[in-house]
Amino acid sequence: MSTSSLHDKLSVLIVDDEQDIREMLEILLQEFGFATILAADGFKAVEIFQSSRPSIVLTDIKMPGKDGIAVLKEIKSLGPEAEVIMISGHGDMQLAIQSLKHDAADFITKPIDEELLEIALKKVSERIRLRRQVREHTENLEALVREKSAALVEMERKLAATQIMEGMGQALTILASDPAAGDYFPEMPFYVAIHDAASNVVTANQAYHRRFGDRAGQSSCGAYERCGEPGWKSPVREAAESQASIHRHETMIAADQTRLPVIAHVSPVIGAAGELELLLEIAVDVSEMRRLQEELSRTQRKFERFFNTVPCAISVQDRDLCVVEANATFRRDFGNPEGRPCHQLYKHRDVPCDDCPVQASFVDNAPHQYETMVTTLAGEQRNILVWTAPLTEADGTVSHVLEVSTDITQIRQLQDHLASLGIMLGSMSHGVKGLLMAIDGGAYRVDKGLEKGDLQRIGAGWKTVRHRLDHMRRTIMDILYYSKSREPNLAPHLLHSVAEYLAETVATKADKAGIVFHTDFSQADGQILIDDIAFSSAMVNILENAVDACLFNRGAKEHRIDFHVAESDGQAVFTIQDNGIGMDQETKDNMFTLFFSSKGALGTGIGMFVANEIISRHGGSIIVDSAPGQGTIFRITMPISPSAAQSP
Repeated sequence: MSTSSLHDKLSVLIVDDEQDIREMLEILLQEFGFATILAADGFKAVEIFQSSRPSIVLTDIKMPGKDGIAVLKEIKSLGPEAEVIMISGHGDMQLAIQSLKHDAADFITKPIDEELLEIALKKVSERIRLRRQVREHTENLEALVREKSAALVEMERKLAATQIMEGMGQALTILASDPAAGDYFPEMPFYVAIHDAASNVVTANQAYHRRFGDRAGQSSCGAYERCGEPGWKSPVREAAESQASIHRHETMIAADQTRLPVIAHVSPVIGAAGELELLLEIAVDVSEMRRLQEELSRTQRKFERFFNTVPCAISVQDRDLCVVEANATFRRDFGNPEGRPCHQLYKHRDVPCDDCPVQASFVDNAPHQYETMVTTLAGEQRNILVWTAPLTEADGTVSHVLEVSTDITQIRQLQDHLASLGIMLGSMSHGVKGLLMAIDGGAYRVDKGLEKGDLQRIGAGWKTVRHRLDHMRRTIMDILYYSKSREPNLAPHLLHSVAEYLAETVATKADKAGIVFHTDFSQADGQILIDDIAFSSAMVNILENAVDACLFNRGAKEHRIDFHVAESDGQAVFTIQDNGIGMDQETKDNMFTLFFSSKGALGTGIGMFVANEIISRHGGSIIVDSAPGQGTIFRITMPISPSAAQSP
């Protein structure tokens, strides 16, 4: 299916501060069948959107003045249904992720791939088309319901006329004795007949004559389908015997043998002597009403099929958060609600969720959005995106809230997969970074040895360079293994040697920065089981963060880092203490979260997450103690290898 068949000439606003990119995108989109509007900056884009209201906006993130994120926010506030696709550079990934949080439809990276751009446009065009179809279907359904409801109201008005039949009885007694009575009957809208006390037809209006023929003098029973059935009495006969009004649903047989469903109302006319004189029969044709009821029933069933076939869990909840209606998808995933509250069905808990969107819709009479994790009837964990909408009475009071839950588990799994890829890249880059620092330290020794003619220092430095080059080779060879999930390749290493290696790796950077780097390995006994490349990468990252923290603390007269390693109670304890800038509580709470960084543009938000993952996989733990302006203490605890006690 081509893109143009999906959108019927949708308009696209192209926003980019580079003219070449704008013109290139315009050519591409016109080939895809879109109408295009161009804007050279964010301010012009918002102005054009207010006047033209394009369906789709394609905007760059990095622009001078008003950037793409600001354009996204303003467009979503002006037109929430507008679909916004973000264009990001390879270095703008964090901004691209931020744009998704502000309801961007998609993002593509530079250089722009035509196929990816077409896929993104197809996706948003299909979303716009579906939204329009749902809106049109809803409007048509509402119009049909209004039309049928009006017809039923009109029919009910006609039926209400039967309530005055007894009052008409006395008037018709006078009319029946008057020769001119026949002039009144043609004006009556129903089948009206007057019967004598013996239940024979005396006279009838023209509608009765046209439908049932001239039945004057005949038994009133003959017009009914059940006439002659044992034990059955016609409404006229029953009213005559009980001398009371009778109101029944019956079927009459027309002159052309057509079956006619009616509501028959018969009222007796009692004379002055208290004797039955006449019976007034009024039969109301309800064929049209039944047809309308069947049509409305078909419409309701069609709506129910639509309600039940939507691939989302839909429920209607009252003010107690109890589910009063639910579609088939909801019942399949969470069971029969039976008036139970949603938090029991979703999360098997007895109290409402924090920030419940249904409660919020009851409070402010507005739609809300919410993302959470739920458990299905089968015990499956799912990520769902919840949308709520208030259902109001005629006076505007919110009586119920409609909740639509969409399963986004696959999207979150894809995000986790991308995050894992980032973790792998971060782990490799930090490992290579540590080795490069070690090589830099060896080269520094060689330079100092050459400067002072110290062959011993030159030899030691060159040994370090050669040793780290060997590590570099092994690291590159291990990239294929790091691209797949695997457990650490553990091997025994002397704790003292590990500590010296880490100190040697970071000491050069600290020395160049003018930071006092103090070490104490006097109690570093025993050995530990580690994957040396991964563990070194994690520890070097923490040590480098200590160096950066000191550099950020410009108020300190002297910067100092203390690195102590010791064996204590069967544990290897690595203590890193600095007098750097320190951390507040929020930073401490989020420091091991993926993509969180307190360094702004200088940080990737990967390093500490990777370090924590590596230490955890080694069976270790990290404890952090810090306060703003008071420095930071990292305590990394690792298990001592059981074979350490047997080592010489």
